[in-house]
Amino acid sequence: MNVRITGTGSFIPSEIETNEDFHQHQFLNEDGSPFKQNTDIIIKKFKSITGIRERRYAKQHHNASDLAFFAAEKAIADANINPEELDYIIFAHNFGDVKHNTIQSDILPSLASRVKHSLRIKNPKCVAYDILFGCPGWAEGVIQANAFIKAGIAKKCLVIGGETLSRVVDKYDRDSMIYSDGAGATIIEASNDEGGIITHETATFTYDEAYYLYFGKSNNQELCKDTRYIKMFGRKIYEFALTNVPLAMKACLDKSNIDIKDLKKIFIHQANEKMDEAIVERFYKLYNQEMPEGIMPMNIHKFGNSSVATIPTLFDMVSKGEVENQNIQKGDIIMFASVGAGMNINAIVYKY
Repeated sequence: MNVRITGTGSFIPSEIETNEDFHQHQFLNEDGSPFKQNTDIIIKKFKSITGIRERRYAKQHHNASDLAFFAAEKAIADANINPEELDYIIFAHNFGDVKHNTIQSDILPSLASRVKHSLRIKNPKCVAYDILFGCPGWAEGVIQANAFIKAGIAKKCLVIGGETLSRVVDKYDRDSMIYSDGAGATIIEASNDEGGIITHETATFTYDEAYYLYFGKSNNQELCKDTRYIKMFGRKIYEFALTNVPLAMKACLDKSNIDIKDLKKIFIHQANEKMDEAIVERFYKLYNQEMPEGIMPMNIHKFGNSSVATIPTLFDMVSKGEVENQNIQKGDIIMFASVGAGMNINAIVYKY
C-alpha cells in the first residue's frame, strides 16, 4: 500500500498589495528610531533580497478558515471523493482566525472544525484538528496523515495549510512586506497505485533557536506595548536555515536510496528567494553536484510568504500547469522541504 496525494486545491486572495503600496509607510528600527535610508531604498533592497514584488491579502470579510474552506473544496473535487469519506482533517496554521481590524486570535473552535462545518460533513468519525508547527506545518500534516494511513486507522485525509499573516504584521517593521495570505489543501489517500510518499524527515531545534520567530511589540513606541505582532531575527534564521535545512534534505533523500540526479523538482517553502536558492545550492553541494536549472519552482515574486500555505499552493499550481516553465510528470521524484518557527525543519521525498 502506498500513500499518495490524490487531489490538490488552493485559494489565492484577489487583493494585491504591491511594493509601491509601501512607499507611504514609516518604517522604524526596533527601538523606534527612523531608518537612515529613505523608504524607496528600503523597498529596493527588500526586493533584491526576497524577490517579492507583490503579495496577496484576504478580503476584509474572509478569515484563514474561509480561505482554507475554499482550497479544501477544490482539493476534494480534484480527488473526486465524497467528503463524508474523510477520516481526518488536519489544518496547519499559526495564528488562527484574526478578523480584519482586530488584534485577537480566535481558535475556538479549532479552524479544522470550522472547515469541517463549512464542508457540511456529518460523519462524526471524521476527526478535525489543528497543528501549530510554523511554516513547515502543512508538510508535517502530510507526515501525520501518512502515519495514520500506514497504521491502518485512516484511508483518506484532508491536509490544509492556511494563513492570514497580513492581520498580524507590524506596519512599522520592514519585515511586514514579506508576509501574505493564502491557503492550500491536499487529499492524502491509501492507494495501490505506484508512487506516493517514500521517506520523510523532521527536526525541531529549540536550545538556542526557539525564539528566532516570536510575537513582539510594535516598533512604534507610541502604540500599545501589549499588542503583539509577528517578529523575527532574520539574520539568525538565514544562517540557521543555510546550515540545517540542506542536512535535513540530504538525510531524507539518503533514506530513500534515490540518486540526487533523479530528483526532478524541489518544492521549498517560499520564504525568501535568495535564502531558498542558497539552501538548494548547498543541498546539491553536499553531493558535489551543481544545482540544476529549473529544479526549484517559485511563486514568491507574486504571492509573498504565506507561511504554511506556500508549498501546497505552489504544488497545486505547478501540478496544474499554472507556473511558467514548470511542470511535473507522473513518475517524477520530487521533494518538499520547509523551515520555520519552532525552529522546525522537515522534508518529504515523493514519487508523483
